[in-house]
Amino acid sequence: MELCLENDQVKAVFSRHGAELQSLFNKATQTEYLWQADAKFWGRHAPVLFPFVGRLKDDQYQYANKTYAMHQHGFARDRDFEVREQQPDHLIFELNSSAATKQIYPFDFKLQISYRLRAASLEIAYQVQNLTDSEMYFSIGGHPAFNIPLQKDEAFDDYLVEFQPVGNYLKIPLTGNYTDNAAAQEDRMAGLRLTRAAFKNDALIYQLQRPVLLELTTTAHQHGVRLDLPDTEYLGIWSPYPAAAPFVCLEPWWGLADDIKATGELQQKRGIHKLAQQQLFKAGYTISIF
Repeated sequence: MELCLENDQVKAVFSRHGAELQSLFNKATQTEYLWQADAKFWGRHAPVLFPFVGRLKDDQYQYANKTYAMHQHGFARDRDFEVREQQPDHLIFELNSSAATKQIYPFDFKLQISYRLRAASLEIAYQVQNLTDSEMYFSIGGHPAFNIPLQKDEAFDDYLVEFQPVGNYLKIPLTGNYTDNAAAQEDRMAGLRLTRAAFKNDALIYQLQRPVLLELTTTAHQHGVRLDLPDTEYLGIWSPYPAAAPFVCLEPWWGLADDIKATGELQQKRGIHKLAQQQLFKAGYTISIF
């Protein structure tokens, strides 16, 4: 079932399946900014990653002397959410733990994802609550994909990703499906020109550690996407390689794929978040189109 938020500038479309944003349409220019999930390249739009970001070593983890299987990016993107609130400018989706989720993730939780449309901006907020009678461990993140080029007279490599503030950011390389944190190095980020070859080793991953304003834009035309990341811990930038896919993902994360030296023990996982009983986690970001 599709749900919409709409004003005089933007129409945003969502699905209960995965609480996923499916369209971000500029009404004045008749431009679709969000990737439309062509399975030839990648069959998703903007999945929510929970309770893990990235891949676990051997697609499994250990907690309380038990081993659990879990595929890449967790299960939330493949579950139907309930609609807890629907207003003309505001939607709240909710996913609760169940007997099925506890077979692969042994915690009782409530996950709420809210979307609020303000002018040409979409505010995205995550709220995770631990309903277990002990601690709970999780990660969460976004995976929105944006169409590039946005106009017919442009090319993929006309686009760049600009970081504000300009400065040094820790770049974490991937070895196969896993992070190699020991090999991380600082990289001075100002304008990152997008090329196909940039993704030959999969996603580019940066540790932020500060509020960041990110812009995906082109010097040829004054249009693009802005991400306001007030508390994002890590940023992934990804496009399939070597396929000439006409999109790039800008991914705000609160968590990481397993390190190449990960033990598999959940409590020791790099970037994992721990919640005490009934404790809430809140985070979010904003997408603006121009």
